[in-house]
Amino acid sequence: MNKSVVAASVLVLAGLVACAPPQKDNKGGETSSGVKVSEATSAADFGGMDALVEAAKKEGALNVIALPPDWANYGATIKAFSDKYGIKVNSAQPDAASQDEINAANQQKGKSTAPDVFDLGQSVALANTSMFAPYKVATWDDIAAAYKDANGTWVNDYGGYMSIGFDSAKVPPVTSVNDLLKPEYQGKVALNGDPTQAGAAFSGVLMVALSQGGSADDIAPGVEFFRKLKGAGNFLPVDPTPATIESGQTPVVIDWNYLNAAETKKLPTWQVVVPPDNAVAGFYYQAINKDAPHPAAARLWQEFLYSDAGQNLFAQGGVRPVRADNMMAAGTLDKMVAAQLPVIDGPVTVPSPDQTAKATKYLADNWAKAIG
Repeated sequence: MNKSVVAASVLVLAGLVACAPPQKDNKGGETSSGVKVSEATSAADFGGMDALVEAAKKEGALNVIALPPDWANYGATIKAFSDKYGIKVNSAQPDAASQDEINAANQQKGKSTAPDVFDLGQSVALANTSMFAPYKVATWDDIAAAYKDANGTWVNDYGGYMSIGFDSAKVPPVTSVNDLLKPEYQGKVALNGDPTQAGAAFSGVLMVALSQGGSADDIAPGVEFFRKLKGAGNFLPVDPTPATIESGQTPVVIDWNYLNAAETKKLPTWQVVVPPDNAVAGFYYQAINKDAPHPAAARLWQEFLYSDAGQNLFAQGGVRPVRADNMMAAGTLDKMVAAQLPVIDGPVTVPSPDQTAKATKYLADNWAKAIG
């Protein structure tokens, strides 16, 4: 899956869906408090958490999209949610990009198979806020203002660092971005997705731009580097997946540290480097589709993700859950897992929404020409 970024502080931790059965349209249904289910902005609108759970169980299903099982531990999270509430989770297009999520919601609007919830990169999320339903979870006050929309339209869920993963059995050790231009890496360097559509790829180009003298205000040097990489024959136009990494098809991958780190458990020769002088961090955006076919289940999913249980499941996937600081202070963050999350000493770049918008436009105008 290819997902972009949000303003954040330095990180200390760092198949198509099986069609859901036709569902009754809940958009006109009301909660016990008289609020439409599709317009409920908190569990209180349902009459409390128990009533929300009851409404979600009545719907019986939840549609998610672009959530690979090995991305941020979503496989375990989906299972835990389904087991806890007895709600079937239909997972569509697990390897899709953020923009694909929005496209699917538009194409399937009004159908029982439309996505109920989104997990998006910054640039795609902020460009589509009119499609989101505001909702504030029970742990809302635990989430710093920088990580959420004040009205609950979106909330950051987890984050990490951009990194370079490589198979030490197939290529020389990568110590810097500039190493990737060397002949030893010919036809071996893959980027996770298209930076005009995918958050991971966007942040990868930004990381490269920083290494070439660029900045969050100037991503052009990153695009130029990939033009050189393509010219040298080193750029591999393949979307990396666990399968391509383990088969040796993509021996060098620019991707989030938690995705690259997950491969070290399966491939002992896989190593991960977060360039310390060009560190880029980012959070993903969680939101509810305002046209969700299962609006109560969508809201219950949010409650689960931002609960201690959900946040610890994210942490087990090697990402920094958005409530990490509060949970550490409260002693509710899994200490063993927290100790394994990366710490970066030094400056970390996190582009602002304005910087992301500017960079996104530059990429739209120049990326295809550079690597075409």
